Amino acid sequence: MSPEPAYLRSDVNMAERARQAHGHLRACDLCPHRCGVDRTAGQTGLCRTGDVAFVASHGPHYGEEAPLVGRGGSGTIFFARCNLSCIYCQNWDISQLDMGGEASPSELASMMLELQSRGCHNINLVTPTHQMPMILEALDAAAMRGLSLPIVYNCGGYESVEALRLLDGIVDIYMPDLKYMDGAVASALSGAPDYPEAAMAAIEAMHRQVGDLQLDCGGIAERGLIVRHLVLPGGLAGTEAALRFIAERISKNTYVNIMDQYHPAHKANDHPPLGRRITRQEYDEAMAIARGLGLWRLAG
Repeated sequence: MSPEPAYLRSDVNMAERARQAHGHLRACDLCPHRCGVDRTAGQTGLCRTGDVAFVASHGPHYGEEAPLVGRGGSGTIFFARCNLSCIYCQNWDISQLDMGGEASPSELASMMLELQSRGCHNINLVTPTHQMPMILEALDAAAMRGLSLPIVYNCGGYESVEALRLLDGIVDIYMPDLKYMDGAVASALSGAPDYPEAAMAAIEAMHRQVGDLQLDCGGIAERGLIVRHLVLPGGLAGTEAALRFIAERISKNTYVNIMDQYHPAHKANDHPPLGRRITRQEYDEAMAIARGLGLWRLAG
């Protein structure tokens, strides 16, 4: 039998964590942009989001990493808008076009419980960073109504270490992107020149909280870290440096998904070499680098 998720077995007061998180909205510093706007007063920063959750969709997802999917699927909730502005975003209709609608804490909790009732293995919070206070409030309500699934924090990697402390003892599985290792590239492609430093600090903090990925006897993820790295054309993602960081500063036992599904989307065609898919050689080189660094838990 799988152990209880972190938020049920810990002594964390989720209502208090939600209250603390909401406090960050008054001069928002939930992510490294630190916009400083009062989101409780209707002001919005780069994420264009106030103090109410904004959800694009929810449902079982079978296209995630195998340890999350199993037979029942990963219970994804796609949060709209984003704290990054990636010019090649593969989900730009959700992140940039505000597809979706507002959801109260009770409505968001009901989504979580519906996913549990449909047999999903986890609650997979997709792009949660800018909506974390509202998520915590809903999670508290859902737990009181019987939620008992592991929580997956599926984010872009541009996180505040201070904000992540509010999730310690609540999140079971962190799944950040590690997009870039060069600030100039991060600035040009995602509007975040400090992305490499912020993402590395965040991934270190996540690993300290949950450790390497742990699976149950059926191969389903229970707790730990999964890192995603999307290979970009022309080496823009800094793949070798990213994988070296994971191997040397996180753990060679890290579960790493080296993703090959890049395709030109959103504004990518206006920014060579993003106007093409990656080549087989580019992807094979990335996998070879990972193996050469001693990384062995590789998906792709």
